[in-house]
Amino acid sequence: MARRETATRRVTVAMESDIAALTSRVLSIDGIEIALFRLSDGSFKAIENRCPHKGGKLSEGIVCDHYVFCPLHDWKIDLNDGMVQFPDEGCVEHYDVEVEERTGKVVIFVPSSHHQSA
Repeated sequence: MARRETATRRVTVAMESDIAALTSRVLSIDGIEIALFRLSDGSFKAIENRCPHKGGKLSEGIVCDHYVFCPLHDWKIDLNDGMVQFPDEGCVEHYDVEVEERTGKVVIFVPSSHHQSA
């Protein structure tokens, strides 16, 4: 699935030093549950925290390389683009993540169309 070109806004979600490698965090941004993963190489990936198959919490899945395996039925999802891998089909929303070099803030880019939380 191609990513739509939409306006985004930056949401600071954590400090880089607060999230250890090989862990995940569940975030709620504008009512959307997002799984934030820190991979073994120190990079961050963020996807919707819901498997398209049966709604399993992807934040509870096992991560190998840049894939997460759903804890319910082992669906393999690419953390780079949210695509479910063959032989299964589907996708979850993927969110770009950036770490500000100067401050160490972890920022997720969410569509501007989402309403700002109060």
